[in-house]
Amino acid sequence: MHLAEAASLTTDIPRPEYPRPDWERSDWFNLNGSWSFQFDHEQVGLQNSWYSSNEIAFDSTIIVPFSWASPLSGIGRSDKGIGWYRRRVKWQPSEAESRIFLRFGAVDYSCEVWINGMPVGSHQGGYGTFEFDVTDVWQVSGENTIVVRTEDFDHDFQARGKQGYGEIRGIWQTVWLEARPQTYVRHAEFTTSISGRIQVKAKVHSNSACKATISFSFDEGAVLHREELELSVGENEITTEFLVKEPKLWSPEFPYLYEGQLLLEGSFGRDEVRTYFGIREIGTVLHEGRTYRWITLNGKPVYLNGTLDQSYHPSGFFTYPTDDEMRDEIYLMKRLGLNFVRIHIKPEEPRKLYWADKLGILVMEDMPCFWGNPDEQARLSYEAEAQEVIERDCNHPSIFSWVMFNETWGLKTDSAAAGLTGDQQHPHNYLPATQEWVRGIYKWAKQLDPTRIVEDNSPCNQDHVETDLNTWHFYINGYEQLRDHLKDVTDNTFPGSAKNYIGGNVQANAPLMNSECGNVWGIKGGAGDSDLAWHYRYMMNEFRKYDKLCGFVFTEFRDVTNEFNGYYRLDGSDKDFGFDAFVPGMTIADLHAPDFIVIDAPPCQTVDASAMVTIPLLRSSFSDQHHGQELQLAWELWYDNLGTRTVMNRGVEHITWNSYGVSELNPLHVKMPAQDAVAVLAIRLLDAAGHSLMRNFITFDVRSGSACRYDVDGSLQLCLSQTSKSIHLPMNGTRFKEPKLTAVKKALSFMTFNCLVKMIRMSLVKLKSSSRPARSGCRHATWKARFFVSMTSALCMVLRRMLSITRTRTI
Repeated sequence: MHLAEAASLTTDIPRPEYPRPDWERSDWFNLNGSWSFQFDHEQVGLQNSWYSSNEIAFDSTIIVPFSWASPLSGIGRSDKGIGWYRRRVKWQPSEAESRIFLRFGAVDYSCEVWINGMPVGSHQGGYGTFEFDVTDVWQVSGENTIVVRTEDFDHDFQARGKQGYGEIRGIWQTVWLEARPQTYVRHAEFTTSISGRIQVKAKVHSNSACKATISFSFDEGAVLHREELELSVGENEITTEFLVKEPKLWSPEFPYLYEGQLLLEGSFGRDEVRTYFGIREIGTVLHEGRTYRWITLNGKPVYLNGTLDQSYHPSGFFTYPTDDEMRDEIYLMKRLGLNFVRIHIKPEEPRKLYWADKLGILVMEDMPCFWGNPDEQARLSYEAEAQEVIERDCNHPSIFSWVMFNETWGLKTDSAAAGLTGDQQHPHNYLPATQEWVRGIYKWAKQLDPTRIVEDNSPCNQDHVETDLNTWHFYINGYEQLRDHLKDVTDNTFPGSAKNYIGGNVQANAPLMNSECGNVWGIKGGAGDSDLAWHYRYMMNEFRKYDKLCGFVFTEFRDVTNEFNGYYRLDGSDKDFGFDAFVPGMTIADLHAPDFIVIDAPPCQTVDASAMVTIPLLRSSFSDQHHGQELQLAWELWYDNLGTRTVMNRGVEHITWNSYGVSELNPLHVKMPAQDAVAVLAIRLLDAAGHSLMRNFITFDVRSGSACRYDVDGSLQLCLSQTSKSIHLPMNGTRFKEPKLTAVKKALSFMTFNCLVKMIRMSLVKLKSSSRPARSGCRHATWKARFFVSMTSALCMVLRRMLSITRTRTI
C-alpha cells in the first residue's frame, strides 16, 4: 500500500504522514510536534548565541508545523519579527554511510539553521521547500540539537500572498529528517503525452565518477524502463523516455495515476523513490473553425466549473490539522459537480495537491504576491520563489495553469496611494516598465514549463499584457446587470480588441474565462440581502449562453472569517440552496453539468394569467459522452395551490445531441395558470435510459388583473366584499387602524389575527424580492425557496376565499 494513501497514523505528533507523496523515501523521521520556542523582539538571540548546543531555556513550547499565529501552534500570537525554535533529536539512518538531510516543507519568511551549534544553511521565501545536508554535523550515535531562527517582518518585498485571514509565521509545514545513499536522485520531472510517451528529466547527485542504472517501475510492474548511466562527480542531468501502451488518461472523471518507483543502483548502494505520474495533456484549440480558443484536456474541449479556494482553516490557518481534512476538501468540491479549483494567491501544500491528483480535480495554482513596489529586491525575491514552487509542483497532473500575479497586486508603483484592487482610475501606477517585466515573467514561466497554461495576471482592472488565458473578475448583484456585463465582455472579445488589456497590448485568440465571480455576502458594500442560491442559478445559466466562455471561478469554496459567500460554511457544513423545491432532486451540481440546457429568460418574470408564453432555449455541450445520441428534454409548469403542487402542463422534447458548444433549440410554448400564482417551469435533460443529466428552472409571477393591488412601497390593500373600505397592511410592522378590524378578526377566528398578519408580511417580502432582479430574495439563503412559493400562494388563496379578496401587484 502506498504510504500516502494510508489513513493518518495514530501517533502523538500532528501530521505524521510523509509530506511529499509525489517524491517519497522510506528512511525518514518526522520532526513535527513539540519544540521549544521563544520570540526575539529585542533581537538579542544571535548576540547571545541562542543557536549554541548548550541548553539556553526558551520560554514557550510550540507545536510544529503550525504557524505561531495559529491556535494549533499553542502560541496563538501574530507578532511580526523573530522566532527561535529548538528540538533535541536522536536518530540514525537504517543504512550506514547514508547521507542525512534536514528538510522543511515551508518556513515564512527567512530562516537560519544550526545543528549542534554548527550552521548548516539558510533560506529565504515563505512557500518553497528546501533542505540542508547535515551529514557532517549529525551525531548518529547520540543526541543532536536542532535550532532554527526564523524572521517574518512582513517586508514589502516579501511574497506573502493573501494572509489577511490568518498569518503564516515561522515554520508552517512539516519538518523531517531523511536518509539517502551517497549518490542519489535529487529531482525528476515527468512530461506525458496522450500517445503514452513519457519523457523524464532527472538530476542525479553523485559523490564519485561511477556507473549506475536507473530503472522505472509503474502500474504494478506493467510499465518498466531501464537505462545505464555514466555518472561524473557532482550533479548529472539525465534525459530518458519510455512508452506506456494503451495509456489510461488522467481526468477529473477518471483520475488514473501510474504509481510506482524510481530506482538508482550502483556501487554506492540503491536510492529508491516512490512517485507517480498521470498521463494527460493541457492545451487550447480553435475548434471547428472558431476564431477564439477553447481550453482542452486530452485533446477535447473542457468547460471549467471552478471555485476560489482560500485554503484556510480556522485553527491551523493555512496548515490543515490532518491529512484527512485535506482529502475531504477535494471530496467536498467534487460533490458539488466542480471539476477545478483555483488556489488563491498561494501554492498549495503537496499533500493536498496529491489528493487533487488522486481524487481528480484540476488546479489553477497562483504564485504568492508581494505588497510593496515592484522594485529590484521584490522582483528578485519573487522570481526565486516562483521557480521553487514550479519545480516542486511540476509533476502534479491536477495542475493545469500557473497564475503569475493577481489583480495587479504588487505591480503598482506607490500602490498605497493608487489602491490595490478595482482601481482603473490610476492605471499609470502600473508602469510600462513593470508591464514589460510581467511579460518577461510570463515568457520565463512558459519556458520553464511549456506543458501548462500560464496567465500573466488575473485581472480586475482590465490590464493583461501577454497571456495564455484572457480572464477577468467581476462581482455584480442583479440579473440585468450581470446579463449586460457578460454580453459586453463577450461582444468585445476578439483578436485585436483592446478590452481587458493595457499599454497598447491587444487580445490575440486566448481562451476567454472568468477567474473570479459572484458576490460578497457579509462585508460592507457587499450583496446585502441578495440570495446566494438565487443569484448563483441565474449566473450559471447566463454563463452557459456564450460559446466563447470556457469556464468560471466562483468566489468562494467556503465562508472565510467575515465573508459568507461560500458553497459551504467555514466548518465545512452544508448550505441548503433549496433548488429541490423548484425541481425535485435538483442540487447545485446540476448547474455544473457538462451537457446543459440554458433557459434564455429572466429568473422571474411577470405574466398575465392564462397567457401563452414562449421560452427560448439553448443547448451547451462540453463533453462528447452523449454526442450522436437522442436526449430528452422533459418539462413541466407547476404552481402551488394551498400547499398542493399543481401541474399545469408538461411535455417531452427530443433533441439530437451531436456537437460541442452552444446552439439554439426550439423554444417551449407554455400556458400560464388562470389564477394569481407563482408558477415554476422545471426542466430536466434525460439520457436514453431516463437518467437526469441536469435540471434547471425559471419562475413566473402570474397576475389575474384583479382590482386590488400592492402599493409601490410593498403594502397590501385588502378589498372586503362587505365594505367599500380597504385595510392597509404596512410593511414596517405598524398595527391596523381601520374600523372593520373587529369584523376581520371574527371572520378569521380559527387563526390568530396577528399571526396571519405577520405571515402575510413575511411572505410579501419574499414574493416581492423574488421577482425584483436586483434584490433576489432572502439573506444568506436562510429562507427555503419552498416557503415563499407555497406560503404566498396559500395565504393569498385563504384571504381570497374567506374574505372575497383579490389582489394584484406593482413593482
